[in-house]
Amino acid sequence: MLGLAVAFVVAFFWAPLLPAVQVGVGVLGVLVVADTLLLWGTRGGVEADRAVPDKLSMGDPNEIAVTVRSRYRFRLSARVIDEVPVQFQERGDGAVLAVPPRGEARHTYTLRPTRRGAYGFGRLLVYASSPLGLLARRFEAVEGGEAVVYPSILQMKRYAFLAESDRLREVGVKRVRRRGHTMEFDQLRPYVAGDDRRSINWKATARRSAHEPRLMVNTYQDEREQPVVVALDMGRTMRSPFEGMTLLDHAVNAALVLLNTALLTSDRAGLVAFDKEVGAVVQPDRKRGQLAALLDALYRLDPGYQDPSFEGLYATLRGRLGQRSLVLLLTNFDTVTGLERQLPYLRRIARSHRLVVVLFENTGIRDLLAAKAERLEDVYVKATAEALAVEKREIARMLERHGIGSLLTTPEHLTVDAVNKYLQIKAQGTF
Repeated sequence: MLGLAVAFVVAFFWAPLLPAVQVGVGVLGVLVVADTLLLWGTRGGVEADRAVPDKLSMGDPNEIAVTVRSRYRFRLSARVIDEVPVQFQERGDGAVLAVPPRGEARHTYTLRPTRRGAYGFGRLLVYASSPLGLLARRFEAVEGGEAVVYPSILQMKRYAFLAESDRLREVGVKRVRRRGHTMEFDQLRPYVAGDDRRSINWKATARRSAHEPRLMVNTYQDEREQPVVVALDMGRTMRSPFEGMTLLDHAVNAALVLLNTALLTSDRAGLVAFDKEVGAVVQPDRKRGQLAALLDALYRLDPGYQDPSFEGLYATLRGRLGQRSLVLLLTNFDTVTGLERQLPYLRRIARSHRLVVVLFENTGIRDLLAAKAERLEDVYVKATAEALAVEKREIARMLERHGIGSLLTTPEHLTVDAVNKYLQIKAQGTF
C-alpha cells in the first residue's frame, strides 16, 4: 500500500505511470472487498477468554492465560489486548497469535501485584486479520473480571513443599538438631526439616506403603501444639518501600510462611496486627481451617500507618494468651530513642512470653556504605550512613540486654531468616 501511494504521487509528475497506478488501485479495491468478506462473512468469528487464578500471589509472578478460538476456515492472525488493572502498572497488549483454521491458540503472560486487595480487569480485545492482512476486525471477547491479590500463597506453598520433601536447605533454611526429649511420647507424624533424626521411628516408616515412602517421627508432649504468635506492626515505619512493596507487605508475606511452618510442625499459630489500635486477632490454634483464617486476616489488613501502640499490643497478648507462647514481633525501630519509649511494654511481654523482635536493616544505607566515596560530600554521606547502621545494631543489642530476642534482617531475607529463628527456638524445647 505504501508503494502504491508513492507511485500515485509520482504519477502526477510522470504521466506514463498513471495507468499502472489505476490498475493497482483497482486490484487493491478488489482485495479490500475480499478481505472484508473473509472477516465479516462469518458470524462470531472469534471467541476468547481469560483465565485468572482465584487468588493472585502478592510479590510473585502470576500467570494469566488468554485463549483465542477461531471459527474461520483460514489461518488467522490475532492481536490480543488485555486491559489489566491499572494498579498493576502493566499492559497486556502486543501479543500476536497465529490461530489455525477452526482451532485455538493460547497466550500467557505474568503479573506481579504489589498490593493486597480486589482489582478489576477491563476488556479483552482481539483484532483479527486474514492472510491478506489489509483489514482487522475487532472482537470484544470479555467485558471485565476480578483479580484478588492475597499474601504470597506461592511462596507459602513452595516452603511447605520443600519442608515435606526435606529440601528446605535449598532456600537457606538450616537443619537444626533438637536437644532431646524430656517428656513422654505423644504421636507419630511425617518428618520435616529440623526434626531430630533420633526421633525417626524406623518401624513405622517401614510399614508405610511403597507408594508413600515418608519418614515418620515420634513427637513428644513438650513439642506438641505450642502457641506461636506473629505480632505484625502496621505503623508508619513499616511504610518504607523496597522493590515495589512496603516493608509491611514483605512482613505479611513472611508471616504467612512462618505461621504455616508452625502449623506443619504441630504448633498452634496465631496473629495480632496493630498500629494505633489492634486491627486483627486470630487466636493460636491448629484446627482445620486455621490456615484459611490466618490467610483471610492477612488479606484484610487495613493499615493506617499511624504510630503503633505497643501498650495495646501488650494488653491484647495479656488478655488473649493464657499460655506462655513464642511471640515474633515484626516491626522496624529506626532509633534507639524510639525503642526506649516502647521498651517498658516489650519487657512486660517478655516476662510472660518468649519474645523475639524482628527488625529490618536499611537497604538504602547498605548501598551507600558499599559505594565508593570520591568527593567530600560522599564521605559525609557515608559517615552518616555508618552512624545509622551502628544505631540499628545498637537497637538489636539493647533488646538482647533486656532479655528480648532480636533478629536483624533485610526484606529479601526476612522469610528464610524468620523461619530459621523459629526452628532454632523450637529445637530448644518448650518456649
